[in-house]
Amino acid sequence: MEPISKSELGKKSRAKGQRFELKVRQELENMGWVVSKWTNTVDNEKNKVVPAKRKFNPFLKTLTIGTGFPDFVCFKRDGEKFDVIGLEVKGNGYLDQIEKGMCIWLLENKIFSKILIARRGKKPGEIEYIDFREKYHNKE
Repeated sequence: MEPISKSELGKKSRAKGQRFELKVRQELENMGWVVSKWTNTVDNEKNKVVPAKRKFNPFLKTLTIGTGFPDFVCFKRDGEKFDVIGLEVKGNGYLDQIEKGMCIWLLENKIFSKILIARRGKKPGEIEYIDFREKYHNKE
């Protein structure tokens, strides 16, 4: 059996991540949330939300949309108002230091009322939702 090349491994990992993102999106929509791709990110130098740069794939000669942080913006009517949350999909549930900083900025500037991190659960097919404030922000 031949070892899998890094290129093939990357393709499989990306595809697996996209399938998980789609599954999370469908689950939230089934829970009554309206889910949309978030195409913005935080610019720390300008201290504001800016459109995320699109990534160009030279092999497919296409632009990739969806490089914003967090992955999705979700909203749901709650009586007379709307709940608006950010959702970052991470298979392992861990955010790096830059992502943590962006989450703190988005919450402090009231862009989102809450940021959830979706990760794979312990059982196959299970999705766990972690509140960013509960996991990270209280420790800082």
